[in-house]
Amino acid sequence: MGAAKNDFDYLHIINWKRAEELVRGGRAVEMNGIRVVPLEVAATEGVLFFAPEPKSPHGCDISPSGRYVVVGGKLAPVVTIYDVEKIKDAISNQRFADTDRYGVPVLRFDDVKATQIETNLGPLHNEFDSQGRGYVSTFIGNTVDRYTLGPPDYTGDRPFTKIGEIRIHYNVGHICTPESNSKAPKGKYLVALNKWAVDRFNDVGPLLPRNLQLIDITGTEMELLYDMPIGIGEPHYAKMILASKLKPLEVYPVGTDPESFDKSPYATSKKEERVERKQEDGRWVTEVYGTVVVSTITPDYIKVKQGDLVRLYLTNIETTKDATHAFALSEYNVMASIEPGETATIEFIADKPGVYLYYCVEFCSPLHLEMAGWLGVEPT
Repeated sequence: MGAAKNDFDYLHIINWKRAEELVRGGRAVEMNGIRVVPLEVAATEGVLFFAPEPKSPHGCDISPSGRYVVVGGKLAPVVTIYDVEKIKDAISNQRFADTDRYGVPVLRFDDVKATQIETNLGPLHNEFDSQGRGYVSTFIGNTVDRYTLGPPDYTGDRPFTKIGEIRIHYNVGHICTPESNSKAPKGKYLVALNKWAVDRFNDVGPLLPRNLQLIDITGTEMELLYDMPIGIGEPHYAKMILASKLKPLEVYPVGTDPESFDKSPYATSKKEERVERKQEDGRWVTEVYGTVVVSTITPDYIKVKQGDLVRLYLTNIETTKDATHAFALSEYNVMASIEPGETATIEFIADKPGVYLYYCVEFCSPLHLEMAGWLGVEPT
């Protein structure tokens, strides 16, 4: 019951370069295989410091320039902005108000804060744009509030000022702007990740959708563009980057002849499919070199003997990059998803005599249900 009794909690400030020096100097202890600087060493050797912050803080974000640390108060209707240069100066000159009960130095609040900006009730997480402006979600006020930072992030004539807000849906937690936590945010849009939908979408129950809202932040006034229901899980920390920065792995260009791509030593081309049985370390092994392509698993019948180690090498020979196939054999608890150009290796012991269906579980064509075959296990 006493967890929130104090007017302030603590912002933890860590000098990681000093911590690195101590680790290299042998001042760390090993715990579960990890080198750890003990609290008493961190407190007395310039690693850990505290600064007071509004109680029950909920979000600690660094401005694009790295100059400011921004905290949402949650139980105080303000965004608190700390100045990193003031923090460094206060530590350098040892302007400490006190130490906590473990000996950690506590900085004076007024020595390290840049300002506090009044917001709607329940400020949580902060994101930033390229104009030196910050955005904070307020979970009681049900708004996103916009404010300005100070130089060098913001160089206009209204530093550290709330300059707008937009009403959003219920119980927002996190928000997201493009590349906010970088030196060069791209902020044209903001997404509010709201936990409740309540009255916005059809009730399909029992689980109601969450509601993500897309907001245009380019103008003087923020504008709500779109509501989007999300069905699974609580919307939480999410980061947005430019799509142009994505460099997805391409196994081979669309239309490449499967005969020409760089093969696994076990890759199989069309008409090379085969089944081989051999002894290996005193036991019988049946090896299957197979292919998967739209509507067909080849070979479509595999005969083995009870007790064989069955080893499947299955190559997806599609030339369309998203034509994923799969191989499932439920009685032997086998399932593998196989991307175009990939060769999957599957092993199991054929210890149950009988005839068993194997099939593709990635819907791929109108004849998807034809993509199947049979495993025959002969009793010994």
